Amino acid sequence: MLNKINDLFAENIQIQIAASKSLANNLSVATQNVVNCLLRGNKIIVCGLGRSYANAQFLVANLINRYELPRPSFPSVLLSLDGAMGSAIIFDNPAETLLQRQFSAVAQQGDILLVLSPFGNEEPILNVVHQAFSKEISVIALTGNNSDHLRGLLSENDLEIAVPSNRESRILESHLFLVNALCELIDHTLFTQNS
Repeated sequence: MLNKINDLFAENIQIQIAASKSLANNLSVATQNVVNCLLRGNKIIVCGLGRSYANAQFLVANLINRYELPRPSFPSVLLSLDGAMGSAIIFDNPAETLLQRQFSAVAQQGDILLVLSPFGNEEPILNVVHQAFSKEISVIALTGNNSDHLRGLLSENDLEIAVPSNRESRILESHLFLVNALCELIDHTLFTQNS
């Protein structure tokens, strides 16, 4: 058992070290894109499916409430899968359009769509990314190594932050770290950088 535990820690550490080398620039660009979006008065629209939905909820909670610093709320929207909304949309529409109706109702030019998708192949995520292009909304995609479907949809105005792993559990752990890092960097940029 202890060997397995040590292996889990070692695998996570190795992925984080690799990510620190390969993702730092994209994380910096993503932070600046989000900050610019917020300063323009636009919002961050966030979505994820399955276990990525929990990380999406966490990101929106940090943006609306706070991360570590007391500060004003940042305009952000979680494309919801919960309760009556998710049930009503799925009841009346094909499941692959689950996120599109919500996105269409709230998205405006200048917003950012931030998607969390470990493998980049979930049909509802791909559909909402495609819809973002038609509204001229840039996309930030948190993915893993095997995200060819989603990667193929992204334009030069979009950004992929691909965790260097093929294991969903390690990708989700890294996505949570990236969510925390993004929130801390946003706060740092807006509230502590010049103080």
